[in-house]
Amino acid sequence: MVRFALLLLVSGGAFAAQPLDIETAAKIYQDAAIRDQVRASLESMPAHIRQLFSADAAAQLSDQQLNAVTAAAKRGFRIDVFEAPALSALAANLDAATFKKTEAFLQSDVGRRMVEADTAAASLEEAKIDSIMNGQLTAPSTPQREALFDKLERASRSTESTVQIFLSMGQAVAVGTAVGAGRDPATVAESARKSGEASRAGLEQGMREQLRRYLAYSYRDLSDADLKNVLRFLESPAGKRYVSAYIASLGAGFDAMGKRCGEQLGESLRELAQAQLDIPTAAPPSIAAPSQTP
Repeated sequence: MVRFALLLLVSGGAFAAQPLDIETAAKIYQDAAIRDQVRASLESMPAHIRQLFSADAAAQLSDQQLNAVTAAAKRGFRIDVFEAPALSALAANLDAATFKKTEAFLQSDVGRRMVEADTAAASLEEAKIDSIMNGQLTAPSTPQREALFDKLERASRSTESTVQIFLSMGQAVAVGTAVGAGRDPATVAESARKSGEASRAGLEQGMREQLRRYLAYSYRDLSDADLKNVLRFLESPAGKRYVSAYIASLGAGFDAMGKRCGEQLGESLRELAQAQLDIPTAAPPSIAAPSQTP
């Protein structure tokens, strides 16, 4: 009888840990306004990707090639490319118990206002975001609020997740470009991975304070009590699992967009290179033999 009871407990725990179906996960996706926040960031993505390639002195891309970069980024970084893998990852990393507690928080008054603040911040103009992260534009604060934002930044894993998404997206673009160009993707992926790992610590160190400022400005209208409620959820077991699922969702979606962008770019660059090879070389003018006049 004891063994049977133990079996029920174990099987019950296993059942509770089963991943969610896509339709259920979509409720969290909607409550957290993930689609709206990501879509707001995509408009500036082609310019960012072009800037990355322009800054690569070793590549020395022509204007025609850089135009291909912009076009590929526009085709790759789209919400319809993001959504399916993002939803799948969100569902795979949530369970029924986490869903119930997360939905309750996101639908609470403070949860809704937190999401509204996140969405509004994601929709800010890029110049304003830069001013916030550089400390030029700030919200009134106190030492107590500063301490809360420091804890919130770490509980939400903002820096680690942002850096991870940035690195994995860069790797996805590189791999996609290799695939589109007909090169070995495994070699490119390993090289990109090593480069990313070498720069990870420096990126995190440089971005942590900037993201804490961004968080403080985004939540400027939330009271200290509100911030404590948000922190209480994020530090709970359900909150920690939700954060992990949220990060996995963003990572999967940006990976998919990065790979699509790279594949489009690889094909375009290969076509441009082929077009250059296909240009016929003009033959030198023929020189007529001198006439043999007697």
